[in-house]
Amino acid sequence: MNAQIVRRIRLQADHSSPGLARAAVRSVIQEAGLDVLLDEALLLTTEITTNSVVHAGTDVDVEIIAGVDTLTVTVLDFRRGPLVNVRFGTTVRPMGELDERGRGLLLVDQLASSWGTTHFNGGKGVWFRLDRPDTDLSSPAPPVLRLPQRAASLTAPSALRDNASLPEIAEELLQRLCDIAEASGAALTVDEGDGPRTVAAFGRLTASGDAAEIRIPLRLTRPWRGELMVVGAAEQALAVVTADRLGLIVENHRLRRTDSERRTWLTYLAEASELLAQSLDVELTLALIPRIVVPRLGQWSAIHTNDDGELRMAAATHADESQLPDLLDALAQLGPQLKEAMSTDAVLPLAGPVEGYVVALIARGQPLGTLTVGSGHSTWQRTEEVAVVEDVARRCALAIDNARIHAERRAIAQTLQRSLLPPELPKVEGIEFGAEYVPTGEGVDVGGDFYDVVSLSERRWLVVVGDVSGKGVQAATVTGLVRDVTRVLVRDGRPLPETLARLNETLVERGGGRFCTLCLAAITRRPDGILEVILHLAGHDQPVLVRADGTTEMVGRCGTALGLLDTVRSPREKVPLYPGDTLIFYTDGVTERRRGVELFGVDRLRREASALAGFPADVVVARLRAATLSFSPEAPRDDIAIFAVRNDSLS
Repeated sequence: MNAQIVRRIRLQADHSSPGLARAAVRSVIQEAGLDVLLDEALLLTTEITTNSVVHAGTDVDVEIIAGVDTLTVTVLDFRRGPLVNVRFGTTVRPMGELDERGRGLLLVDQLASSWGTTHFNGGKGVWFRLDRPDTDLSSPAPPVLRLPQRAASLTAPSALRDNASLPEIAEELLQRLCDIAEASGAALTVDEGDGPRTVAAFGRLTASGDAAEIRIPLRLTRPWRGELMVVGAAEQALAVVTADRLGLIVENHRLRRTDSERRTWLTYLAEASELLAQSLDVELTLALIPRIVVPRLGQWSAIHTNDDGELRMAAATHADESQLPDLLDALAQLGPQLKEAMSTDAVLPLAGPVEGYVVALIARGQPLGTLTVGSGHSTWQRTEEVAVVEDVARRCALAIDNARIHAERRAIAQTLQRSLLPPELPKVEGIEFGAEYVPTGEGVDVGGDFYDVVSLSERRWLVVVGDVSGKGVQAATVTGLVRDVTRVLVRDGRPLPETLARLNETLVERGGGRFCTLCLAAITRRPDGILEVILHLAGHDQPVLVRADGTTEMVGRCGTALGLLDTVRSPREKVPLYPGDTLIFYTDGVTERRRGVELFGVDRLRREASALAGFPADVVVARLRAATLSFSPEAPRDDIAIFAVRNDSLS
């Protein structure tokens, strides 16, 4: 082939431009049959293209000219000014004056047959020429040392397996360098921020006679540092290529280790969050936090809570339990340091008497206390671990705050719920009352189920069992309204049908769209010992009558729920309770208790109640409550209320 091949491309100032330039050079070399120059051409193209892209920040023009035995590559940018080897931060100077980090142009000078710079009105550039080996061409450039085969062998893929360790890969590369450059020895030193250590070494590292010692720093991300030391006969360019290759290997190792550590920390934080989320009890959460920290983040840990400005020890643990008493004594002296830590959101080192760090627990801008962590190993102060301590502290603070909010809500709900239920059931000769109530969920919402017993005279009582739709404060408001209005009306002597009608009018006007099912049972004790029960069911489930012999039946006739229609229907039914009989009232939280697709149901309720014939009323409701809850492993989806009246006149 006698004709020249000329190719010109324009590339953007982008990190992908060196790769595109290499692809163009590779294509021209293959077309021109200059494969012997491929390795050197690609390496030098990368160097000068990277310099232009990074330094100039403009588009670059790449011109490739291939002759019979030569290849010339020119890279031009469009920024005026002196040529800078910006990949390493140096201005181009004669080779003898190059900064030790000016490796790009050092490689160009060593590997190219000739090279130079060019300037024009719009910018500047660098060119290099490579000659086919053993070709005698007239050239204005002085002869230079050529390193094609040796440089290529240094950058050749490693024969080691993919999972080889950093020392194994580095030692293989050092051996290659010593063999190629005829050096007596070489060593790689890396400092990860905790002091330098020799990662790999090969050959004899003690210089003797006139043997030169070359030290080349590696380009690593701070705080990591590294250095290649070569002892004996070695060419600077080969050492530079090796240092660059080692820098890439160490950086890859650092990134892989950082990524692995990051995934490990993320897994740890996810597991810690999951453990903290499982507890909504304040004391349990406080006791759990030190055990999450130890031993992953330290040898010991302690939690102090803020009690009106005073710090109180809440929990502490030590990896060596025998040292816990001494630790507690030492922590007792940390009061001033812990108070100082609460005023900042930074991790502060302890000044004694123990070694460790303290970080404030802050949630929603409020200082909740402090988390103290101590460790005996020197690498604990690494930035990654300190960041994890801060992250754990934030998650712990949120967990404590959530637990406190939950405890406050639960206390409020329980107080409000108790106000809607009688504080105690009346004790009446010959009559037993029993009641059980189970709120739904964690008890942080007020349920709509309720029961009440109103004394009308020495021989008459009214049992009220109801279920207001919905939950929460609004349902509690309606529940209180129904309970209080019922008490006022029946004590005023109003008949039960009229009481239900007035309740319905009240709910339609003031119930906010909520409705209520209600059971009113007026109980009168007759002189013969029989209890006469007058039932009115306003949309409520039929109660279960359990006779003394264990037979059961459903009693009462269902009418209209309150709050749905302008008028209601409430059929009246008289039920006699003979001595030993028990009448059981309940809400739909019992019969609709679910296990998969199966319901607890009325039939199961009757079977359970039949087995309780003859038992006291409080035992009956307690056993039915246990049977209902044990039917399913899930928490109740609805409130459960059970009320029992037993004729105990012959006991």
